[in-house]
Amino acid sequence: MNKKLKKWGYLFIGIILFWMVLTIWANNSGNDRALSLGSETSTYTALIVYNPDPIYNLDEQVCHAFAEGLKETGFYSQLASLDYEGIDTKQDYDLIVFCANTYNWAPDWKTTKFIANYPDLANQNVVALTLGSGSTARAKRLLEKAINKRNANLIESKEFWLMKPNDETRMDESNVAVATDMAQDLGLHVGLFLSTK
Repeated sequence: MNKKLKKWGYLFIGIILFWMVLTIWANNSGNDRALSLGSETSTYTALIVYNPDPIYNLDEQVCHAFAEGLKETGFYSQLASLDYEGIDTKQDYDLIVFCANTYNWAPDWKTTKFIANYPDLANQNVVALTLGSGSTARAKRLLEKAINKRNANLIESKEFWLMKPNDETRMDESNVAVATDMAQDLGLHVGLFLSTK
């Protein structure tokens, strides 16, 4: 009996250690990427940041689609991964979008650290995008809490999923395609809201 318990104990410890290593790797294995969408002479500007997931690039696809929606309303967007050193945190943006991946039911560490260290978010228009396989409710709450703690103006908060249906009326379509379509619509909606204020 003792040997069996010991065996289960080692297995449990091994699983915990593996999970911890996987979490650290997923949170810290980003890539240096940047892209601009729209005209540099646009009246409205947006900064869209994300921490690339090392396995799936739903984050990049959703952020790009959101920027496409903003572009339709005359926004110029700077889309960048958090490892990109050229992120200009001194610029006065009309909108900042924080896109966080969910790991262990929480937003990724790089995104929450970036929010905490951003020079000035008081009264800044912000959108929160929470991504994950399907269980993102807690991560969304924590991301919103991190943003609200900085006294930002959180105008929209949305979840997008890799596996859970993003729209149950579109089950015959690719879930990622539905997510990016919805993200573009959201970008359009937010862009129209801000450009007509």
